[in-house]
Amino acid sequence: MVNWILTEPLKVERLTVAIADLPLSLVGLKLVLLSDFHYDGQRLSEELLAEVITTSNQENPDLILLTGDYITYAPEPINDLIVRLKYLKSRYGIYACLGNHDIYHPQAKQQVIEAFSRIGIRVLWNAIATPLGADLPIIGLAEYWSNQFNPASVMNRVDPSIPRLVLCHNPDTAVILKQWRVDLQLSGHTHGGQIVIPGIGSAPILLQYFRQITPTCLQRFIPYLRPCSRIVKNWQWSEGLHQVGRNQLYVNRGLGTYFPGRFFCPPELTVIRLDRR
Repeated sequence: MVNWILTEPLKVERLTVAIADLPLSLVGLKLVLLSDFHYDGQRLSEELLAEVITTSNQENPDLILLTGDYITYAPEPINDLIVRLKYLKSRYGIYACLGNHDIYHPQAKQQVIEAFSRIGIRVLWNAIATPLGADLPIIGLAEYWSNQFNPASVMNRVDPSIPRLVLCHNPDTAVILKQWRVDLQLSGHTHGGQIVIPGIGSAPILLQYFRQITPTCLQRFIPYLRPCSRIVKNWQWSEGLHQVGRNQLYVNRGLGTYFPGRFFCPPELTVIRLDRR
């Protein structure tokens, strides 16, 4: 049962992202981005999930994109999650990448892919899809922590003159992807840090700072210091839109909630409109 104290009301984030060479026919295209469901009976309430589906459908999106962690550890809940997600509607379909939690269990990856395929959601694992046409491909990369993360194998298949959207769960990959054109990378994984101190920033950013100034011998005495550094290195990208070299990265705060909960960091549904630069 979800502990209601641990989460906050859903927030819809809206932004416009300008993309160079975007086909004129795609100007104004509306994307809905969702991430980090952690659907396991503990970290995401049925009420919040129902609100997410209703809100997404009310937006009437052209495309829905999902960026991983649909389950937490056991893969079986994916079969109940798809019963809910089958009501999501979009003009050009739903495309997804996988997160680290979707591959922990030996059978999880295949079970998630097969379950999603039953309701028409296509998982991109080092793969390219063109629901919007060949002039704006969608590239989905393998999970960063898997032994199959190999962006060159797929990024080099797209002409550098063509704009593209990239789905990759972990935002740390933006550093590696700087060597290719990425007009918009969509990621999750961070949960926005879950705890945000107004006027200062997320708790993991502070912990990252303390890790830099704390002697190694003392670091083990600071709660959450090492776990936060293992989750992601670039906590400055914990949420929102960022410029990474020539590329753009957007990080969604996710829907599921881990202990100790969310504070000034509500679960997120992102609405992105594309414009031409």
